[in-house]
Amino acid sequence: MSYGWNDVQRIAEELAETHPGLDPYSVGFVRLQQMIQQLPDFDNTSGRVGEKVLEAVQTLWADEID
Repeated sequence: MSYGWNDVQRIAEELAETHPGLDPYSVGFVRLQQMIQQLPDFDNTSGRVGEKVLEAVQTLWADEID
């Protein structure tokens, strides 16, 4: 089942699984957006995303690691 930019919790979970050991705060927003777009089942038809969404993903991703 596909998911998009509004599914920040799912994105964070997928990133934690796909990139174990990577510090979410070491990833810049441009790279983070690319990483998200490469996740399996991610639907990028909504196009661009704002920094607030990327910040939320970073925070939730960090929470997933802890």
